[in-house]
Amino acid sequence: MDDLRVVGIGASAGGIEALFELVAGLDTGLDAAVLVVVHQAADGPTVLAELLDRRCPLTVTTARDGEPLTPGAVVVAPPNAHLQVADGHVVLSNGPKENGHRPGIDPLFRSLAFAAGPGATGVVLSGMLDDGAAGLLDIVRHGGTAVVQDTADALYDAMPAAALDQVPGAVVRSARDIGPVLAEIAGRPLLDGHRPSERLAYEVRVSRGEAPGILERDPPGPVVGMSCPDCSGPLFDLGGQDNPRFRCRTGHAWSPQSLGAAQDEAVERALYAALRALEDKVALSNRVARSAQATGSARVAEKSRRSAEEALRSATVLRRLLVGAGRAAARGAADDGAAHDSHDSHDQDGGAG
Repeated sequence: MDDLRVVGIGASAGGIEALFELVAGLDTGLDAAVLVVVHQAADGPTVLAELLDRRCPLTVTTARDGEPLTPGAVVVAPPNAHLQVADGHVVLSNGPKENGHRPGIDPLFRSLAFAAGPGATGVVLSGMLDDGAAGLLDIVRHGGTAVVQDTADALYDAMPAAALDQVPGAVVRSARDIGPVLAEIAGRPLLDGHRPSERLAYEVRVSRGEAPGILERDPPGPVVGMSCPDCSGPLFDLGGQDNPRFRCRTGHAWSPQSLGAAQDEAVERALYAALRALEDKVALSNRVARSAQATGSARVAEKSRRSAEEALRSATVLRRLLVGAGRAAARGAADDGAAHDSHDSHDQDGGAG
């Protein structure tokens, strides 16, 4: 639909506060439909729309599959469903998770780029990792507009920073100042038509669960020698060296930071499984040693005791490694929070002066 105007807003950690500020500044005459995705648990409550509706001059509701897009209305993705658009209507799907999330921000942004082209605007708010960055680039590549929350204004700046890495020319504003920008963008004349790329069309279908993730007869890129954290299938490189992005045969998609975080979790699970196996070996070897000692099998008892001691030493080293890694991660998170608090304090001092 060449005359379709849509705004997609993506948020994650720290994004609720930013959303409250953003929607409070939306213009009652906004000539665009607004769609919101916030990362959430699959079994989470559907109260976000109600909370936003209390603060927004526009009507905010939880999205319903098949409802028409309405200019000046806001719809929010429900838990465990990708929020997309097609033919001027909302599409909710149970397609493959992207960057470990459903709803995901990239699927929303890609569908807006496909459906609206120059009439699409993507907004990335506070969050961790890099969901939304690749989709925002697709919006811009198809003639749309990118808006990113100022990293200094974001409680968690990783998502805005990743978006700016992909789209350095994005409009950057504090959350409270984004509303007027959206009104100005919606008032611009639209360019004539757009032609979505074949790659974008296919990825939109994958996100809806309408197509397999990778067709073996026509893979979109080389196998990269890594496995998908969600299904353990092989990953293919969709973006190449300049813009690495990965998808598996079943359709799960990953951007680099999100894939790295999922790999960290997989490594931790594997190490704890190894620790459990070593401690099981200690318990079994000690049990065999006691049994052998009771029956007078001194050689078996001694061999089992040595086996228990070796396994215990390995388990002790591994447990220290896991505890140390956990403490380092906690310190890193605390340092990030302290740096943000220090920046806020500096800004407040400057304003007072």
